[in-house]
Amino acid sequence: MAIHKRAEFTDAEQRLAAIAKALGHPARVAIVRLLAQRRACVCGELVLELPLSQSTVSQHLKELKAAGLVQGEVDGPRVCYCLDPAGWAVARQLLGDLLAEVPPAAAEAAAPGCC
Repeated sequence: MAIHKRAEFTDAEQRLAAIAKALGHPARVAIVRLLAQRRACVCGELVLELPLSQSTVSQHLKELKAAGLVQGEVDGPRVCYCLDPAGWAVARQLLGDLLAEVPPAAAEAAAPGCC
């Protein structure tokens, strides 16, 4: 039986990894940008803005929703999506905490002999 190493990491580390994975595709970044610009629920308009099929956009929205970054609401035969404010508050906090741990000087000047 396989041992899941994920349990060895904190909830915050796991949550940030899920958020990073959800944002790890350029189509998802584009979707987030479009939703942020519109500041309202968007249904079929995303497909008109992206060079992707309806099914592909739906799959990317599903991933963003699973990460808590997007929420969807059923409106008859369609689902309308918008950014999830609570999810983005968590993402900002977790990413901010990580970035605060890596001071700019440390990122610019690697340890001698490192790569």
